[in-house]
Amino acid sequence: MYRQLACTAMCAAAAMTANAAGISDGAVKIGVLTDMSSIFSDIGGKGSVVAAQMAVDDFGGQVLGSPVKVISADHQNKTDVAATVAREWFDNQQVDMVQDLLPSSVALAVSNLAKEKHKIAIASGAGTTKLSNEACSPYTIQYSYDTYALTTSLVKAMARAGDNSWYFLTVDYALGASLKSDSAAALNAAGGKVLGESKHPMHAADLSSILLQAQASHAKVIGLANAGADTVNAIKTAREFGINAPGKQKIAGLQMFISDVHSLGLKSAQGMMLTTPFYWDRDDASRAWSQRFFAKTGRMPTFIQAGVYSSTMHYLKAVQASGTDASDAVLAQMRKTPVNDFFATHGVIRADGLMVHDMYIAEVKSPEQSKKPWDYYAIRQTISAQDAYAPLGAGHCPLGAGKVAAGQ
Repeated sequence: MYRQLACTAMCAAAAMTANAAGISDGAVKIGVLTDMSSIFSDIGGKGSVVAAQMAVDDFGGQVLGSPVKVISADHQNKTDVAATVAREWFDNQQVDMVQDLLPSSVALAVSNLAKEKHKIAIASGAGTTKLSNEACSPYTIQYSYDTYALTTSLVKAMARAGDNSWYFLTVDYALGASLKSDSAAALNAAGGKVLGESKHPMHAADLSSILLQAQASHAKVIGLANAGADTVNAIKTAREFGINAPGKQKIAGLQMFISDVHSLGLKSAQGMMLTTPFYWDRDDASRAWSQRFFAKTGRMPTFIQAGVYSSTMHYLKAVQASGTDASDAVLAQMRKTPVNDFFATHGVIRADGLMVHDMYIAEVKSPEQSKKPWDYYAIRQTISAQDAYAPLGAGHCPLGAGKVAAGQ
């Protein structure tokens, strides 16, 4: 009997040691690198940190007998700052996975560094299609969306309805170029025309002159290939000028967030069409999680913040299933495990690092149609994952052929 008890105790201790041995440095550490003080702070920012911590807490705070820790930093929308922080995290703070990474310029820089260090980068906040094309990496997952999925179905639907001439206002960095390029390709494929484009810097103080150029083009649609405060500023200015009054030019927000609509108010945003991977009031599961997020933040989540939770949970489940936090093993497990949760439906992480899933075309409600706080969207159409994203191998990523091992 004593021998049996001793064996039981020793076996249990050995099992715990074996599990702990799978975790480097005795802990799993997640770094949330985001904009906490500038134009994207509402769509990621502190809300992304809250979302990551919610996932860790819901998982139980530990994995394979080791604690899971979340740290965060504000990259100030500076690529060099982001790269410096990420390098410090990887080299000296034993961070295993870095998360959020909005905007696209930051994601591209950190993705390269993560590849060099053999660490996992989950770009929940970045949209540029470069991440799954020429800049793809076996260590980067683009989780929430890309600009192709946000723009293509929406532009084609509007063009079919007769809104087939567009003028673009494009923010002058990677995201803007990707939004405009994908939109223009979809418009041309639908038989429409691009009548012009004006570029502006990030966080532009005054968009009046380029909006007047867009108005003078007589395009049926002014496409906003920007994000965050730049999008809000453009829509407010267009309203002031009467550019998008009923019967005049339409404004299409090519990357719109619920936080943008909240800032604008329904009176200014009503009638706008947009594509989104997530809406808090879509079903019981999305409502339940979003109400928990609201209780912590006082705001409903953006699709980036919801994506941070979902991808963090998917990562932790992969660590648990693979028995280690070693990057290659965890990534292999993440790729072979489908994603079906409150955020994503029919989600699959492809060989090029893109997590494809269903998308939704939504219309912003009028003040009269809204029945409760944050009741902003009417979902008009579901776009299947297969139709929402560009086909695997259509771009320039060598991983698209299925070579996902490090160094291939």
